[in-house]
Amino acid sequence: MSEKSYIVAADDQLDNQLILEELLSPFYHIKTLSNGQELIDYISTDNPVDLILLDIIMPVMDGFTACQKIKSMDNFSDTPIIFLTSLESYADEQHGLTLGAEDFIHKPFTEPVLLARINNHLRISEMSKQLRMRNDELEAKISERNKALLAAQDTAIAAFCSLAEKRDNETGNHILRTQSYVKVLAEGMSKLPQYHNELTEENINAMYRSSPLHDIGKVGVPDAILNKPGKLTPEEWEIMKQHSQIGAEVISQSDQELGDNIYLKYGRQIAHYHHEKWDGSGYPSGLIGESIPLSARLMAVADVYDALISKRCYKEPFSHDKAVSIISEGKGNHFDPTVVEIFLTMTDKFQEIANKFAD
Repeated sequence: MSEKSYIVAADDQLDNQLILEELLSPFYHIKTLSNGQELIDYISTDNPVDLILLDIIMPVMDGFTACQKIKSMDNFSDTPIIFLTSLESYADEQHGLTLGAEDFIHKPFTEPVLLARINNHLRISEMSKQLRMRNDELEAKISERNKALLAAQDTAIAAFCSLAEKRDNETGNHILRTQSYVKVLAEGMSKLPQYHNELTEENINAMYRSSPLHDIGKVGVPDAILNKPGKLTPEEWEIMKQHSQIGAEVISQSDQELGDNIYLKYGRQIAHYHHEKWDGSGYPSGLIGESIPLSARLMAVADVYDALISKRCYKEPFSHDKAVSIISEGKGNHFDPTVVEIFLTMTDKFQEIANKFAD
């Protein structure tokens, strides 16, 4: 060791304390104590401790109890403990090691062996500390890298969405509102036992981040249809409906290049299926019930609510109460009944979001 390490020894026999002090003081800082409780009190007051020598049979608190307490302390759980005891049974040795001690030395000990074992355990402890520090540094770098990747993903998603926004009469606030609606709906659904596994914090965050991609496919719809102020003809409506398929294809191309990406996975689901209806009358695939991905079922309620309360070139906005009534009426036919039930418990949150990100 480059600097003297700090060793604390607990032994109720004064002669043993003196022997340890004489043997170890040339090489280490040594502090001797009389029992386990004194040891606990000493290390609890921020005194430096690199290794502990511990007798077992002591008054007030025995060594086994002291070892168990020390190993339960966050700051000292990795501090090496060596039992130094006259007990010789294998059962005692096994018990001590089971409590977390790193070594078990019988008295009378051989001085060179004790010094070698102390030195070895201090080296191992130091290497473990260095390894933990490197791991912490690596985890910090990985965390920063992940943050950078998330920022890049958000930027890419925003760029994708801006393409659709520039050609659509919907605003960027529509995207902010709908992604917030999706998040609060998902958080509400996550409290139901059947959705615990899917609606984890990570997956909810992924849905929130990817939901702005829901209408990316509108980049493939002609302006004359996309911004037509009146009702679309049947032919025009068929073209408009293609945006869900176009969006899924655009995202799929990116997904293939990036591999298994959770954000693009949910973005693809939402873009492709958010116009599906619970009763199978939606598009593009006519999916029924739970065959519609959950992310798309959440988006369906979020998107329709926002469309109802928003002014469009072809309609005036509905009131919040009217929009809630229409969503409620769509329970079990247009929308997932469970999603609607959750929605009805948080309509105030929807209104708050709508006001916060008003056009």
